[in-house]
Amino acid sequence: MKQLIAFVLIVVVCGINARADDQGSAPSTFSNGGVLNDPSFFPVAIWLQSPANAARYHDAGINLYVGLWKGPTEEQLADLKRHGMHVICSQNAVGLKHKDDPTIVAWMHGDEPDNAQSLPGGKGYGPPILPARIVEDYQRIRTADQTRPVLLNLGQGVAWDNYIGRGVRRNHPEDYAEYVQGCDIVSFDIYPACHDDPAVAGKLWFVADGVSRLRKWSNDRKRVWNCIECTHIDNPKAVATPQQVKAEVWMSIIRGSRGLIYFVHQFKPRFIEAGLFDDPQMLAAVKRINLRIQSLAQILNSADPVDGVTIASSVSETPIEAMVKRKGDVTYVFAVGMRSGETKAQFLIPGLPQNSKAEVLDEDRSLDVKSGAFEDQFEHWGVHLYRITPTSDK
Repeated sequence: MKQLIAFVLIVVVCGINARADDQGSAPSTFSNGGVLNDPSFFPVAIWLQSPANAARYHDAGINLYVGLWKGPTEEQLADLKRHGMHVICSQNAVGLKHKDDPTIVAWMHGDEPDNAQSLPGGKGYGPPILPARIVEDYQRIRTADQTRPVLLNLGQGVAWDNYIGRGVRRNHPEDYAEYVQGCDIVSFDIYPACHDDPAVAGKLWFVADGVSRLRKWSNDRKRVWNCIECTHIDNPKAVATPQQVKAEVWMSIIRGSRGLIYFVHQFKPRFIEAGLFDDPQMLAAVKRINLRIQSLAQILNSADPVDGVTIASSVSETPIEAMVKRKGDVTYVFAVGMRSGETKAQFLIPGLPQNSKAEVLDEDRSLDVKSGAFEDQFEHWGVHLYRITPTSDK
């Protein structure tokens, strides 16, 4: 491919998205894990929302609740069951009473124990909860019910070592290899599009880097999920655009995330619990993203990706990353720009027929693929999803 000379080689994708359960001691399925055991189900969740909105979230492509305010309660579980929505919730007395209820697919292990913890009486903050305590609590939860996985959500320190919110454990990333031992599913949150610290603000790749770090810290023995922003949260001066949300989602998946949790609260300039519903443009974009993910769930959950893929970018400051998977004679390429900027990317994928056609999903266009190579233009935070099928060699 002589034209490759004019490009800058950015990345070689080699097994970046290996399945987390293949090498680990944690079981890949749990007898009461329900839809989490289903290869056609990709978790697209919502964080700590009222079950009264379950039908609206379902319409937006959400298929799972994570966390219930002061719950679960009987009323909350009944609401979710009525709308066919599954939940990951705390293992309280009501939850344990419903151990045989398929509505509950996993137990929630608390939120952000790695951050400095509030002291009683508003007297400031103490240290984070020790990893050893998290592991002990995990064992207690598993003892009460070994049929469901346990989810642990961690904070910004997963992706940002210098996060002040970790208090005395700031700049101690070594803690995380211990934290991840206290769960079966590990998640984290960082929201760069609306972040107010220049070290993170606008740097969407922190989301992807956090996914990669959790996979490394867990030796690919835990399922890794992550949270996605879509409101102002607590920064009235900044909010993610629909394109940035789409980029964060696909960065995460390409790096190996196996579940997404949308954070839809807004605290400033005014509190809105279901802030996503207050932004019709974002709601429409999130729905499109979610429905596309659900349509690709079996592909995303399938065996290891194709190795040896090379990607060249015409602009070195705008690298492109991708994940490639195959089902029969169909090849899927999911690609995203890892920095804000326009570039032309050239892909070379092993094992393709001499002549193929790449349908660009959701864009009403297609590209010719010759000897495994094709190129495409990427706009700011660009995302392209390709479905490649063989064509006649004539």
